[in-house]
Amino acid sequence: MQTKTPTPPYWRLSGFYLFYFATLGALLPYWGLYLQSLGFAPQKIGELMALLMATRVLAPNIWGYIADHSGKRMIIVRMASLLAALAFSAVYLNHDYWTLAGIMVIFSFFWNGTLAQVEVTTLTHLGKKTHHYSRIRLWGSVGFILSVALLGATLDRTSIDLLPTVILILMTSIWLMSLTVPESNINLPRKDCGSLWGVLQKPEVLTFFAATFLMQASHGPYYTFYTIYMEGYGYSRSLIGYLWALGVIAEVGLFLTMHRLLPTLGVRWMLLGSLLLASLRWLLVGLFPTQFSLMVFAQLLHAATFGSFHAAAIDWIHHRFTGIHQGRGQALYSSLGFGAGGAFGSFYSGQLWAMEPRSAYLAAAVIGIAAFCLAYPTINRPPR
Repeated sequence: MQTKTPTPPYWRLSGFYLFYFATLGALLPYWGLYLQSLGFAPQKIGELMALLMATRVLAPNIWGYIADHSGKRMIIVRMASLLAALAFSAVYLNHDYWTLAGIMVIFSFFWNGTLAQVEVTTLTHLGKKTHHYSRIRLWGSVGFILSVALLGATLDRTSIDLLPTVILILMTSIWLMSLTVPESNINLPRKDCGSLWGVLQKPEVLTFFAATFLMQASHGPYYTFYTIYMEGYGYSRSLIGYLWALGVIAEVGLFLTMHRLLPTLGVRWMLLGSLLLASLRWLLVGLFPTQFSLMVFAQLLHAATFGSFHAAAIDWIHHRFTGIHQGRGQALYSSLGFGAGGAFGSFYSGQLWAMEPRSAYLAAAVIGIAAFCLAYPTINRPPR
């Protein structure tokens, strides 16, 4: 008698993604603007944003190791989500550089430890239907869109001082949503998956993580300074918010078709195409910021620079890090890409910004091309 596959808790998983990325939609576009309102120079803003990314280097790996060996992923997610909200609430205490740096390190250490474990939980709930991952993940994009668009319009009418309160409410909602998500209740096989070090030594794996690092590093000027950059060219905060939202709407459209695109195009071409389009996107933003139609097109390219790259990367990791390595595979993707790559991106963009803002986007375009050249000969190369 064939065992029926349990139905994934679609709405509960989707709800977690919704609030997690709604928080990201408040942080990435507007936190730099908030720091600017406190009087911080571009270099300091870049450093503080780099700290937000840098905790992803350690946090996902630490939480991933514990989760892989305990099997209690959602308990860890609930605890980390609560501690993240409590740590962020300290932002009201003091606004000097070192206090904010400490708060950002502590809260992001817990917050950045949750997503990789929810990714594994989601994929495990889906079983053999992992190509339907994008249907759940798209709700994260919806949360980002709502957050960035509504906040942009709100901040045009009110003070930027409202931002910390909005973020705290959203982080509390992440914790409340995590209480509803069940464990996957599937014991991952502990044999025939080799050692983690053995997997990491494969040239294809090393190249993948290097390309992921460079891809996220190329996003540094966008995530750290895009709102400030566009405001400098006369765009209102409402319009900038809509541009942010447009990019994620394009991402949602791609997620809705990813279950068909991924089997058709394959992971290799999804990753390589995303890297090329990333270079084009940053080149357009750097050279033609006053051309509104080109800025709209550049935002539509977010479907490739984040959407297709992320969905293909999640699938790539899921099939190469098996058994007890699944949690650490997703954690490495998060830490080396969004963590180390994102931190480096925020740091170099802050340094270049002080000299010439456009140069940061031109550097990002060069980094995207470098990632493509690195990945092309190695990642998923067809057999002879």
